[in-house]
Amino acid sequence: ISIIEIGKNAQSTGAFNILKDTSVNTDFISFSPSTFAATLEGLTGLYTRATRDLKIPGKKVFTVISSGVKMQAEKENKTALVKELIDSFRMRIGEPDKIVEVVDVMQEARLSHLGIVPDKRRFSTFLIDIGSGNTKGGFFPDGTSTNNFKLFQLNWGTKSTYNETEKRCEGDLSMPNFNKNLGRVLLSAENSDIIYAVNSSGAFPLSDNIAVSGGIAWATATLMHPELIDSPVISITFDELVKFNEKLGKNFSALSADFLISNINNQDEKERAKAEILRVHKVFDQKSLMSGAGLLWKIMRQFESAFETKHFYL
Repeated sequence: ISIIEIGKNAQSTGAFNILKDTSVNTDFISFSPSTFAATLEGLTGLYTRATRDLKIPGKKVFTVISSGVKMQAEKENKTALVKELIDSFRMRIGEPDKIVEVVDVMQEARLSHLGIVPDKRRFSTFLIDIGSGNTKGGFFPDGTSTNNFKLFQLNWGTKSTYNETEKRCEGDLSMPNFNKNLGRVLLSAENSDIIYAVNSSGAFPLSDNIAVSGGIAWATATLMHPELIDSPVISITFDELVKFNEKLGKNFSALSADFLISNINNQDEKERAKAEILRVHKVFDQKSLMSGAGLLWKIMRQFESAFETKHFYL
């Protein structure tokens, strides 16, 4: 649940102030009884907090099931579990008619672009939103209208990449074995899905900027550039991302909060950066970071090789 304060220049710069922000990561797409219960508990808790504690009317709280969950449920024949979650949530909050929409990937990608990319960059930016279960995005090809949206999508996200790697590990979750199998999963995803998705995306020549959003983009930006804690957008190069991925697997201690803030001189900035870095480590463990950043690396590699003049922003 996010509560934000939007300033007058938000449309041009995308800037806003975060008043309150809470993440509940429950891994619903594992589709186990325990993750189902945790998701129901988390969803109900956030809704109750919004309506009772913060006095926001229920009709102003929009509750949706993401396209990543939808796609993963269809892939594993677990659609009935999604319906059961919605029905259970409605019963818990005492609103049997509450609308809980299951959004498709086109709806989610279009809304993400409208919500994330500033107006002045609307028609020059290709958005890639890396979620838990999938990756979606795209751009507006007409140059003047937001009605027509060109979709980019992958059936790979941070958690689905992690889950596939965990399956391949066959019980041996030691770092060397996880790293080896993650490499195999990412190579397979690259060859079977990512190359085709990027080549057919139509990103060239209309989009000068590649913007990446989603949890792993936030985590990567925070750990790569903690000194830019106040910047809503972080520019990165492909080479920087390659080195960051190496550090995740081989020198993870160098990404601890205390180590990362050691070069920040301003005490106030240092404290805010430390709090944000600790939040990253609370949401993502080492292997989840490796999975998400590895997926980002493979996606960016295709854009880097195809379009040398593109600028990458997290």
